[in-house]
Amino acid sequence: MRKPTRAALAGALLAAVTLAACGVPGGGGDGRRTVTYWLWDANQQPAYQECADDFEAANPGYEIRIEQRGWDDYWTALALGFVAEAAPDVFTDHLSRYPEWVSRGLLLPLDAYVARDGLDLDRYEEGLAELWVGQDGRRYGLPKDWDTVALFYDREMLAEAGVDEAELSGLSWNPDDGGTFEDLIARLTVDRNGVRGDEPGFDPDDVAVYGLWLEMNGGWAYGQTQWSMYAAANGWLATDVNPWGERFTFDDPALLETVDWWRGLIDKGYLPSLAEQEGVQSSDQLAAGNTAMATNGSWMIGTFHGYEGLDVGMAPTPIGPTGERASMFNGLADSIYAGTEDPEAAWRWVAHLASPECQRVVAEHRVVFPAITEAWEAARDAFAADGIDVEPFTRQVTEGTTFLFPITDHAADVAAIMEPAFEAVLSGAPLDTLVRANAEVNELFGP
Repeated sequence: MRKPTRAALAGALLAAVTLAACGVPGGGGDGRRTVTYWLWDANQQPAYQECADDFEAANPGYEIRIEQRGWDDYWTALALGFVAEAAPDVFTDHLSRYPEWVSRGLLLPLDAYVARDGLDLDRYEEGLAELWVGQDGRRYGLPKDWDTVALFYDREMLAEAGVDEAELSGLSWNPDDGGTFEDLIARLTVDRNGVRGDEPGFDPDDVAVYGLWLEMNGGWAYGQTQWSMYAAANGWLATDVNPWGERFTFDDPALLETVDWWRGLIDKGYLPSLAEQEGVQSSDQLAAGNTAMATNGSWMIGTFHGYEGLDVGMAPTPIGPTGERASMFNGLADSIYAGTEDPEAAWRWVAHLASPECQRVVAEHRVVFPAITEAWEAARDAFAADGIDVEPFTRQVTEGTTFLFPITDHAADVAAIMEPAFEAVLSGAPLDTLVRANAEVNELFGP
C-alpha cells in the first residue's frame, strides 16, 4: 500500500480508538485492495504464500504482498517503517516486542473485529490467545503458532560413542555436577587425538567435536534456546509475574548457579567458546560434524532434518532439580499496523491467517506448530509421515512443563542490558555482572 500521510496515520489511530470503543469496525474503499504482509522466517514463506493464494482466490479484488526479512533486519526495518509511517499493514509479531508497539499506539486493537465476526478464540491452544491482550485489556494479535525447545543430536555419533538413544529421554541435570546430561556431553566430546571428554588424557584446548553446541546469534537475553530450560528446571522464573512483570530475577541464585555450570562447560572443553559460537548456526555445525548435539527450537526441525547425509535424532530437555524438565513456550501472532489505510482488508487477511483453513496449510508444510490445536496435531502427523517423531517438543505442552517467554514493557532496553552482561560472563567476567545488570533492568520499571 502507498505510504500513509501523517494525517492518515492520525486518522487511523483515531479510528482504531473509536472502533474499539463502539465495537463497529470500518471498511475499506472500492477497487483493488492490497495488503502488505511481513514475516522473518524464509522457511515459512511458502506456506503463507499458499495461504495468500487461497485468500485471493476466495476474495477477488484483494492482493496480498508478502515480504520476508531475516530476524535482525526484520525488526530494524519494522522500526524504521513505523518512524516513516510506512510499516506493513500486517506483520508477524513477537511477545517480547508488542508491548512497546502498544505503548506507542502503533497497533490496531482487534476486539471489535473479533466480536463482530464472532471469532472463536477457544480453538487455539490453551493460553495462546490471552497472551496478546495488553495491559489496557485490548487484543493486539491473533495467534499463528507456538514453539518449544528440545535437543537435536547426530545418531551416528551416539552409536560411535556407545550411547543408547533411549537413554536421552531420561537424562537428568543439576548445577553441581551436571548429572547424566553432562556425562553424555562429556562422552560425546572428542579431542583431535580421538580422546573423549570422559577419558584420561582428554585435551580441552584441542577439541575436534564438541558434545554440545549453542546458537549465540543475538536475541538471547532470556536464553530461550541456550540456558533457560536448565534454569527453569532449577526453579527459576524470569520475572515476578508473567505476563506484565515489573521485576526481573537475573540475580536469583537458581539462575546464577545454572549459568556458572553452563559456562563451566567451555572451560572443560565440552562447549565451544562464545567467539566460536557467535554468528554460527548450530544446525550447520551438527551437519559438518563439529558437534554431536545442539539445543534449538521446534521451528528448526525441518532445517535439522534437511541436511543430506545427516541422521538426526531429537530428545526432550533434561529433568532438573525440580523433578521436571522445562521449555520456554513462545507463541507468535499477526498484528495490524494502526496506520494501515485499509483496516478492514488488513483484518480480513489476519482473520484468514488465524483460520483453520490457513493453519492447516501451514501444518501440511510442517515447519512450525500452528496455534489451532487440530492444526498443530496435523503438523505432528505430517512430520510423522516423513519419519520424524516430534514428541520431544510436543510433550512439553501435553505434560504442562512449559513456561512463558517473558512479556513485559521495556523489552528492547532489557535486551540491551542483559545480552552484553551474558556475553561478558561467558567470556570470564564474574557472575555478579548479572546481579548488577539485573538492578539496572529493574530501574527501568521504577522504584
